[in-house]
Amino acid sequence: MLVPVKAFAHAKVRLAPALDEAARAELSRRMAERVLAAARPLPVAVVCDDPEVARWAAEHGATVISEPGRGLNGAVTIGVEQLAEAGYAQVIVAHADLPLARSFAWLADLDGITLVPDRHDDGTNVVCLPATCGFEFSYGTGSFARHVAAAVRLGLAPRVLREPSLGWDVDVPADLTGLTAPLTKP
Repeated sequence: MLVPVKAFAHAKVRLAPALDEAARAELSRRMAERVLAAARPLPVAVVCDDPEVARWAAEHGATVISEPGRGLNGAVTIGVEQLAEAGYAQVIVAHADLPLARSFAWLADLDGITLVPDRHDDGTNVVCLPATCGFEFSYGTGSFARHVAAAVRLGLAPRVLREPSLGWDVDVPADLTGLTAPLTKP
């Protein structure tokens, strides 16, 4: 499993109207801890460009893939390529801001390309894919439609799963509503 993690101190800036920098950093860290806990028993790699995140990931037993200056799409692409070179046939890419995540292991049993969109069918929270398929990552607004198109271009019909525990990500203040209990440490 590959988890891209942005520097905690610079994460979730769109939450600034609701949370100060320290609170955003702590929230980001707790959500990332939940995602890593939900990944068990799968092997986990964290792709990041921040030394603090790299230390945190190593302390949590994850392999660290340091990719400074590549942006999210570049970092995920390099992370998947490195996992393929390490012998992994399949990779689950899950974002670190999924406060309701409980388990990713069941996704490892699926073949082909599986996409889990956010609850708005706009972003892509989880992608499960063959490591060497050459998938073109295109995160950002509207990524779900672009990721469906990328799978189709590869000749692989994507499986779309609308899983509530993986579809709820945290980007804007409204996303925090009702999430107090799930944001406690896993």
